[in-house]
Amino acid sequence: MADSYSWNEKTRQRVLDLLPKLRDRKVLVVGDIGLDEYVMGQVRRISPEAPVPVVEVEVEDFRLGLAAFVAQSVLSLGGQVKLLGVVGDDRGAHHLKELFLKTQVPWDDLVVDQKRPTTRKARIMAKSHHVVRIDYELKNSVSAEVEAELVARAEILIPQVDTVILEDYAKGVVTRSLVQSLVQICRKNGKLLLVDPTRTQPAEFYQGVDWIKPNYDEAIELTKVSLEDLRLHPEKVDQLGPLLKEKTQCRVVILTRGAQGMTLFKEDGSLVHIPTYAKAVFDVTGAGDTVIAAMALGAAAKLSLEESALIANCAAGIVVTKVGCVPCDLAELKASLEEPWEVAQGPGARL
Repeated sequence: MADSYSWNEKTRQRVLDLLPKLRDRKVLVVGDIGLDEYVMGQVRRISPEAPVPVVEVEVEDFRLGLAAFVAQSVLSLGGQVKLLGVVGDDRGAHHLKELFLKTQVPWDDLVVDQKRPTTRKARIMAKSHHVVRIDYELKNSVSAEVEAELVARAEILIPQVDTVILEDYAKGVVTRSLVQSLVQICRKNGKLLLVDPTRTQPAEFYQGVDWIKPNYDEAIELTKVSLEDLRLHPEKVDQLGPLLKEKTQCRVVILTRGAQGMTLFKEDGSLVHIPTYAKAVFDVTGAGDTVIAAMALGAAAKLSLEESALIANCAAGIVVTKVGCVPCDLAELKASLEEPWEVAQGPGARL
């Protein structure tokens, strides 16, 4: 049976008191890097050429995506960040570099691969509604030469930080051998390694990481538990954590469950449930990235697992009120917690 927190004045004050501890903690983010492009406008008619809506473009916007957004989230929450990943030598990389300068995410440790495109996701939107998404990417694993360069840079960077996040979006940067290299480097330097997994890999792919943060759907795919069985017996969700621990040999599982909040499977085998903190939900994009950024900062600040999760849930609850990948700022989080509030009931974000 899981212990459970509730959102009340005591919890809110506790989170407020913890926020200053996140400042200047150092996190390394490793993984797939991408550019999010938003083409936004109005739909007033259907095309005479085909039965599709015509979007009359009003705004084009570029934002950091994938692991780059996680790095931006670390900065927004008051931390310091290093980012290690791969980009191409193309238009996407040009836009990304401009955004890195603007957001102060460091560019220095990115590996440029002339043979790969920079991952781009272009979203065509009518107001806040997606019409279509266009992906520019290559999902094949990076070459042995590029991976060797990533490992060499990780050897230099990991001793300089407090915690390490591995972001796997199945775009080819995160290979099984890279995971094992990072596990060994982190162990050698006494650094915590957190992974945000992809559902396209078996759980054993992440063997040896310290903490793993899947969402509900990812946990089902990673453990191969029957979704129908979970629907009939929802209490069996408590089996997901132990199964993931067994398959990955990790110490902690952070299961994000959308409207049902988060369940923490702790190192000692106990469970803790953290309720969701979402006043309204407009777009779930970036919520899970925000959770792992906050968890890594909390761990770097020597907060307890529960304390880190409380902060993470609050930050994600703010992110889901925005459209697209927009990070939660530490001052914004503090202001939100200081205002009168009521936790929304009903559907929430799948964090």
